[in-house]
Amino acid sequence: MEQQSAAIAFVIPGAPVGKGRPKFARRGSFTVAYTPEKTASYENLVKVKAEQAMAGRPVIEGAVSVVIWLYVTPPASWSQKKQRAALEGAILPTSKPDVDNVVKGIFDACNDIVWRDDKQACDVVVKKRYSDTARATVQVRELTQA
Repeated sequence: MEQQSAAIAFVIPGAPVGKGRPKFARRGSFTVAYTPEKTASYENLVKVKAEQAMAGRPVIEGAVSVVIWLYVTPPASWSQKKQRAALEGAILPTSKPDVDNVVKGIFDACNDIVWRDDKQACDVVVKKRYSDTARATVQVRELTQA
């Protein structure tokens, strides 16, 4: 039987950003890989919010349960009626960002801050919905065996 501890929860303001593929550049006779700026910037924001939520708690060493809500704004090009329907949940967001890419960025940013490594995530729930305020909410609980 599993038990859950108190949750660590935080909000990442702004539009969720999917983890971009590494970019490559030539530096003289060498080729170097680097993280796209948009990805690096978003991961740094996640790290700041995760550190604030941890409030000095030790890194979780065991299995974790993670719930992530991704909120995106409806396109401005849509009619007011269609935007209202989206905000009421009648239309679901099937556009970018891909949830798996956003989760990868959030998980990588939480390494050594919330948990030791994202391989500790045993239960993961991710939902993407429309909202008038773009953001991501993250809730992490340590799973313990009873």
